[in-house]
Amino acid sequence: MTDPQAYARGFAHLTARTVDPLLNLVRKSRAPRLLDLGCGTGVVTAAALALGADVTAVDSDLDMLEHTARAHPHATVRLAALPELPFPDESFDAVAGNFVIDHAPDTPACLAELHRILRPGGTLALSWWKRDEMTATGVLAEAVQLAGLPHDPLPPRDLDPHATPAAFTALLRQAGFSGAGVDTMRWRHRVGLAAWWDCLTAAAGPRFAFILDLDQETTERIREAYFTLAAPYAEEGFPVCAHLAHATR
Repeated sequence: MTDPQAYARGFAHLTARTVDPLLNLVRKSRAPRLLDLGCGTGVVTAAALALGADVTAVDSDLDMLEHTARAHPHATVRLAALPELPFPDESFDAVAGNFVIDHAPDTPACLAELHRILRPGGTLALSWWKRDEMTATGVLAEAVQLAGLPHDPLPPRDLDPHATPAAFTALLRQAGFSGAGVDTMRWRHRVGLAAWWDCLTAAAGPRFAFILDLDQETTERIREAYFTLAAPYAEEGFPVCAHLAHATR
């Protein structure tokens, strides 16, 4: 479970950067039935509701769902996760998944499921991080190592063999989608270094949660290493990169 309040203060601002381009296809429809896949704290849900969409928001984290339900009472909120979704065929006019396909098992099966629940002509938009350009989280992983602690590399994702734009476009076509393509976005995430430390240790999941369980001396050693490594990004922000896929059923 992730603390929704901590996530909303930190990571939600980072992931919000891709929401507008993610919903570009939705804007071409009139009040579509939209599925916010992996809704988190409801950043996509809020933007889609503002466009007049009839939004169903799903997530596998109950705390996140409760947060979204309170914040957006006009959305339908359900517990669900890929690769099996509890919806009939052709239930939605649009599916938007902001940084959720990174975490889902069996990427081809996930795309087949999303194809199933979209109506003919329905639109799909998905985003995921380009890991080797994710300085915003990589800086803490480096700090752990610099402080002398072993830190395993990121675990492999089912997405990894398909994570390049060309490979993911091919996978979308194999799943039956048309007009498939993948765009790339790069930007700088501007955030206070102390605030970002708090976010990473409180809301980045099990990868960094262990830091706060260490003894005070060790935690402080990691923290000092983090500030040393993060200092060059204090003014212009952390470089990050995301891919955004779009396709039509």
